[in-house]
Amino acid sequence: MQRTVSYSRTILSQIMQVSMANSTGNIHGGEIMKIMDTAAGAAAKRHARCSVVTARVDELEFMTPVHVGDLLICTAELTFVGRTSMEVLVTVEVENLQVEAPPTVALTGYFTMVAIGPDGKPKPVPGLIPETPAEKRRYEERKKIYLQRKRTAPSAPQ
Repeated sequence: MQRTVSYSRTILSQIMQVSMANSTGNIHGGEIMKIMDTAAGAAAKRHARCSVVTARVDELEFMTPVHVGDLLICTAELTFVGRTSMEVLVTVEVENLQVEAPPTVALTGYFTMVAIGPDGKPKPVPGLIPETPAEKRRYEERKKIYLQRKRTAPSAPQ
């Protein structure tokens, strides 16, 4: 069985609160990462239809600050699937709700999620079908990275 990228795409939105910020009103990166991890987990669980755990986070790139009162919009979509692992790209957009302007990309990151069976061990997941040219390009790029990691770290999740 295989599933498309759009099958499991997940969008989470949340207004940023004072409790998430430092004294200057900027949201802590860790708070944003937590929301990103939740979005990545939801997309991976939709794809695998079982429990998942975070195995790796990489390539987080902060591009613009996020402030108290901003709307944070996380879009999570699978980019590549191994035997038991799924790579999820999370794109975070931020929208200032005080002005009439479109959201801007605040940061992106890749999360590797591993499917876990009832026995607590990794379990195989459905394959991934990239449909659009962008999805196909990203799939091939991330596949190369996945294979390189497998060669250099044989104990890495599949």
